[in-house]
Amino acid sequence: MKQESPIKRRKSRQIMVGNVPVGGDAPIAVQSMTNTNTCDVDATVTQIKAIQEAGADIVRVSVPSMEAAEAFGKIRQQVSLPLVADIHFDYKIALRVAELGVDCLRINPGNIGRDDRVSAVISAARDRNIPIRIGVNAGSLEKALQRKYGEPTPEALVESAMRHIDILDKHDFQDFKVSLKASEVFMTVAAYRLIASQIEQPLHLGITEAGGFRSGTVKSSIGLGMLLMDGIGDTIRVSLAADPVQEIKVGFDILKSLRLRSRGINFIACPSCSRQNFDVIQTMNDLEARLEDVNTSMDVAIIGCIVNGPGEAKVADIGLTGGTPKNLFYMAGKPNQKLDNATLVDDLERLIREEVSRRQDQDSAVIAKSSD
Repeated sequence: MKQESPIKRRKSRQIMVGNVPVGGDAPIAVQSMTNTNTCDVDATVTQIKAIQEAGADIVRVSVPSMEAAEAFGKIRQQVSLPLVADIHFDYKIALRVAELGVDCLRINPGNIGRDDRVSAVISAARDRNIPIRIGVNAGSLEKALQRKYGEPTPEALVESAMRHIDILDKHDFQDFKVSLKASEVFMTVAAYRLIASQIEQPLHLGITEAGGFRSGTVKSSIGLGMLLMDGIGDTIRVSLAADPVQEIKVGFDILKSLRLRSRGINFIACPSCSRQNFDVIQTMNDLEARLEDVNTSMDVAIIGCIVNGPGEAKVADIGLTGGTPKNLFYMAGKPNQKLDNATLVDDLERLIREEVSRRQDQDSAVIAKSSD
């Protein structure tokens, strides 16, 4: 049963990162960052394509040198996903990647140096319709703010961001987004809540250096979930010490859980107990692996017995309730057929893919009709 999310999103100014709208009424964008050596063009392109295949809207690439900037230009020619160049301090790198087709500059104006250098970067961005991302991190606050606050605090993060924003305001440049990241959940959440009412620009959410796959997923889910529930956030990155592809998958799972965005199958499955009539855990592991390529949104309930099975199956697009001697398969909330344990996973995969194909054909027909 599809329901609208009760979350009321914060109103923000919309910017364009390449062909992806960020902010306003646009869907919350999911992004990641490459962890390859940018100068290794082939490896970076391969990783970007894998990230894109997982569903990413935007990807960030570190550009620490002019050599990396030239490599960035070659990467830009080989991928279609909007690219954000991550740059620190050297304004010449920003100018070069702007020439080479970057879609967004992640550079803090206050770190560039002299005003003429700041003006050059902002002019290049303005002339090419390139937005800027201001990124404040608790681990790299300005020394003056470290002395003032003694340690990173939500207020220090916001003050740092506002210093950079004031520079852009001085140059009448409004196409920017802001991130305020810390590895500590409460600090990050408090900082975003503070700045959300002070500016109209889009906010990029993330818990920085969140940790490995398991701990980082938990920490990010809690922190991002708290903010998203408040309606705060226009684009997200789940920062994991893991394959960037996993960042995209976790990001979409967070958004799916809050009904803010959907991609692929939303599985509802019981944790299993002695009442189960088939191996729920193995069935789920097999289905998730086999159906990883499916992008069509649908709810699939896999429940091992008749206690909760019928109720869950009736409100899912596809459902399975464990039974004896055979399991009952539901389609669109109604019993459809019975499935045997011996071929259960094969049958479920086939039936789910048939429904996916039917929906894709239906969508194609609607598109074709609307273009007539």
